[in-house]
Amino acid sequence: MSKNRKGIEVSIGAADAVAMADVDVIAAYPITPQTHIVEHLSEVVARGDLDAEYIPVESEHSAMSVCCGASAVGARTFTCTSSQGLALMNEIVFIAPCMRLPIVMILANRSLSGPLSIWNDHSDVMSIRDCGWIQVFTENGQEAFDHVFFAFRVGESPDVSLPVIVNMDGFILTHVIEAIEYWTPEMVRQYLPEFKPVNRLHPDKPVTMGAFGMPNIFTEAKMAQNEALLDSKEEILKAWKEMGDITGRYYKPVETYHAEDAETVFLTMGSLSETVSIVVDQLRARGEKVGQIRLRLWRPFPFEELRNEVKHVKSIIVLDRAISYGGPGGPVAGEIRAALYSEKNKPLVTNFVAGLAGRDVTVNNYIDMYEKTQKLAGSRVRQEDYTIYGVRE
Repeated sequence: MSKNRKGIEVSIGAADAVAMADVDVIAAYPITPQTHIVEHLSEVVARGDLDAEYIPVESEHSAMSVCCGASAVGARTFTCTSSQGLALMNEIVFIAPCMRLPIVMILANRSLSGPLSIWNDHSDVMSIRDCGWIQVFTENGQEAFDHVFFAFRVGESPDVSLPVIVNMDGFILTHVIEAIEYWTPEMVRQYLPEFKPVNRLHPDKPVTMGAFGMPNIFTEAKMAQNEALLDSKEEILKAWKEMGDITGRYYKPVETYHAEDAETVFLTMGSLSETVSIVVDQLRARGEKVGQIRLRLWRPFPFEELRNEVKHVKSIIVLDRAISYGGPGGPVAGEIRAALYSEKNKPLVTNFVAGLAGRDVTVNNYIDMYEKTQKLAGSRVRQEDYTIYGVRE
């Protein structure tokens, strides 16, 4: 066992990773379930273990505003939020990528009101699906810890210069004690270079950032922003490869489990993926050709990798933890169906919206989803077909 392996609350581990990344500015506002992250960082700064400006702002809107200002002058910048906090900072969230500011934010995923809930699902992150940030999902504490360094490494790259969101499920991860292998300072220095901003506000060289965009330049500005996000994928892949070479943990945009010969696969994002892996084991033990696809990279969307992994698959069971109200069920299933629309012999895609506001989704529930999907084999499922699973009668 590694001497750097610790049993620790995932929020504290993630905060330690932020401190190890030697951030310059932390803009903090408490909201459940991310509060332990910024609380711990405040203690680290107060003890003098981290030389950083810790700014306790008056709202999440202010938090992201501070982040934009700090990043614009060349500071390595961090914040985190959840749910209604993200909704409040929404206005500024969309500005950061347009200004090419490599802010890192942990989003401790939690239900959006109403009704009021403090529990976990993905409705908050799906509300800013198209905000222009690089977005990744983690499913356990080790992945959350590793991806703090990854986020700074990718976002601050001169070839990228974009903000990054690290998604980690509220309570299911944030408040749970797990074994996390800490990086050594040497590993951090090897992986994460000094931040050298591409664009920087400085009195010696005045520039304008975030100015008014007339109609005759707005479309071009948005196209450039989109191209930058698409082009970031090369650096994302490079950063994951370098991380694997240092830690032995190799991450990919699309990761699989027993999917090589599978005829049916579950497609999951976040912490519930580990429960689905147990389901796959049980179903394969009884002779079913079933596997799993974990979607780690949400933006930019990994079209090529997804298509390659499902070429031989007959059906995909997409688990969504948010509802696209009045639309095609869950937002993830809508993306999957769109990605495969032009493919020959495209698989059947069934969509189950489950686990809203932290409701348990058990092994037996997933087996039931699998059996329902098998009954639909050979049928024509429409783009708008979905099931909100487990609704009480």
